[in-house]
Amino acid sequence: MQDIPTPKLEWFADLEVEVGAPIEVGRTQHGLRRLIPILGGRANGQGWSASVLPGGADHQAVLTPRLVELDARYVLRTEEGDCLYVHNRAIRCAAEEVTARLLRGEAVPADQVYFRCTPSFEASAPAWRWITEQVFLGSGVRTPDRVLMRFFRVL
Repeated sequence: MQDIPTPKLEWFADLEVEVGAPIEVGRTQHGLRRLIPILGGRANGQGWSASVLPGGADHQAVLTPRLVELDARYVLRTEEGDCLYVHNRAIRCAAEEVTARLLRGEAVPADQVYFRCTPSFEASAPAWRWITEQVFLGSGVRTPDRVLMRFFRVL
């Protein structure tokens, strides 16, 4: 069999996303639905930085007392004015009592929560089109008023 490369990770960016109070939709056929407004924030990568624009949202489905699926969509605007559309899918899993604390907006130690994501990007600026052709992975931490994430490019 031909050699199959083992993926490696290269740091891409750290994000600090400010979030608003959850909007509870209620229980649907897909679990407890919540919408978390994205209010702003910052992204910093090697040689670049950007603002997280207000207006995005994290659409959540609380599937079990342990497992939450997240589907966030928002825009980064670089210091040069280029806009990057981010679609970030994630799962957050923790012990039932830890998940309950997160849903109430309480601070929880990061080592008690498995929070992993797969961000994808869309860009029209020529300098950024390369990110539309790459795979990214990340991890995150939820605090009461923000989400901290670290994204890596899969090589």
